[in-house]
Amino acid sequence: MGLCFPCPTEAAPPSPDLEEKRAKLAEAAERRQKEAASRGILNVQSVEEKRKKKEKLEKEMATSGPPPEGGLRWTVS
Repeated sequence: MGLCFPCPTEAAPPSPDLEEKRAKLAEAAERRQKEAASRGILNVQSVEEKRKKKEKLEKEMATSGPPPEGGLRWTVS
């Protein structure tokens, strides 16, 4: 018959300390996020380049200031 508990003479297997366990969990979470982000993308590098280019354009637009007057105008009648 099987036993639910180890024999009292046997020592319990050593458990990893909390810092080591947290580090492993963090690595696993980062790996899962990376895999999920690249799921369905054939060329991950080109997508990263496009994202960086888009962020750069948005940053330039934000630093350039408000658009000049005489642009598009919204009228309600």
